[in-house]
Amino acid sequence: MTGRIYLLNGPNLNLLGEREPALYGHDTLADIEAQCRALAERHQFELIARQTNAEHEFIGWLHQARAAAGIIMNPAAFCYHSVAILDALRMCECPIIEVHISNIYRREDWRSKSLLASASTGVITGLGIDGYRLALEHLLQLLAKA
Repeated sequence: MTGRIYLLNGPNLNLLGEREPALYGHDTLADIEAQCRALAERHQFELIARQTNAEHEFIGWLHQARAAAGIIMNPAAFCYHSVAILDALRMCECPIIEVHISNIYRREDWRSKSLLASASTGVITGLGIDGYRLALEHLLQLLAKA
């Protein structure tokens, strides 16, 4: 393996496929992880996939991932309030892609303001679970150029 890519998911994403399927679809987090793992492995990267509902755990994983090849994260509701996660992201030395399944700009106004976007290399929002694959493809392109 060439390196590690972290796929980190925040609160309530463990319920994908069950939670508001009209908004988030029927695919599960396990489906997303399997798709991303297969793509990462084809490019000789190990994918470390994790999900938590606890902010402190998310921060700990970011500390572990500081020198990884890259991070793809769906911080979910953490993105609206967590200065602690923002500080942890700023310590990371690798590219970071923030993903949101729904279009945060077409929802309630407060959802359109991600504190974490300022520490992210890029943000993908509103493309459903395809956003994860697109984030990984972009990250792999960045790593190939480096």
